[in-house]
Amino acid sequence: MSVNITTAFVKQYSANVQLLVQQMGSRLRSAVTLESGKIGEEVFMDRISATAPQKVTSRHADSPLISTPHDRRKVTPVDYDWGDMIDNPDKLRLLIDPASAYSANAAMAMGRAMDEEIIGALKGSAYGSTSDSAVTTATSAIALPASQQMLSTVNTFAVDGENTSNAQPLTVGKLIDARKRLGASEADDYDVNGNSNLFLVVNAAQLAYLLTSTKVNSADYNQIRALVAGDLNQYMGFNIIRTEKIPTTSGTEEYSGSASDKVPQVTSVDEHYVYAFHRRGIGLCVWEDIVARISERPDKRFSQYIYYRMTLGATRLEEERVVQIMCQDAAVDKS
Repeated sequence: MSVNITTAFVKQYSANVQLLVQQMGSRLRSAVTLESGKIGEEVFMDRISATAPQKVTSRHADSPLISTPHDRRKVTPVDYDWGDMIDNPDKLRLLIDPASAYSANAAMAMGRAMDEEIIGALKGSAYGSTSDSAVTTATSAIALPASQQMLSTVNTFAVDGENTSNAQPLTVGKLIDARKRLGASEADDYDVNGNSNLFLVVNAAQLAYLLTSTKVNSADYNQIRALVAGDLNQYMGFNIIRTEKIPTTSGTEEYSGSASDKVPQVTSVDEHYVYAFHRRGIGLCVWEDIVARISERPDKRFSQYIYYRMTLGATRLEEERVVQIMCQDAAVDKS
């Protein structure tokens, strides 16, 4: 065979586009209170506080008039969009048509942005109002109170020999504490189908620490007995949602909002946040759901243009329905 045969070698290229690893869309949208079709520069979600009946102590008394407390939580819309272009000359030089892959990539990015808004509502300040006028002025920022925050050193309900004085990752004891705090506020009910309204938002690192617990691995404690498949999706009444979008106590990452809107990111050297919350603790208002357009741009030589947009906002509706758990990024410390 000729020594020059190598010049005839060919290269074969795939006819498919592979999307690289990423969170594929929103994971938290179905875990919160959703209201669609909103209009206006801001929306107020109305709330009603609990009341109590009065005892009847005499006959023929006047009818009771018990004033029901009303207030509101403000939601401000945030606009997101995404666009990319495929030049016609480029399409002639490709084995593939990237339009569908670009579109799928855009849809997943919009879903992640939605989760970022929800996580921001879990962690950030809420704004409320008691005004009933047409022009409503929001109150000052309402932070998550200390009673709803668990430090990494708080291990009141330590089990399996966990050290109660040192910082710990996510443990069964911390979940017991979070469930106790939610239960004490009556924030642990179920929906009409008997499904839990409680959710636990956790990253892969903290979920791994939780899986090392003998209590979680025990069939007596595990409700779904699916750990052998590496699938822990419900425990202690919490529906577990894993996402790497939850923040840490330090470090910043620019989310896909404005350049000045920075939030902590997950790193391997800091404490991680984990959130336990009730569905009605977070409100997501949608002005315009995800809209997709794929069309030609006459101003760009009729190149194909892929465009996505959405407008939404989120707020914490009730502090008693949210528990923030700070967790050490280290193995369980046992005494």
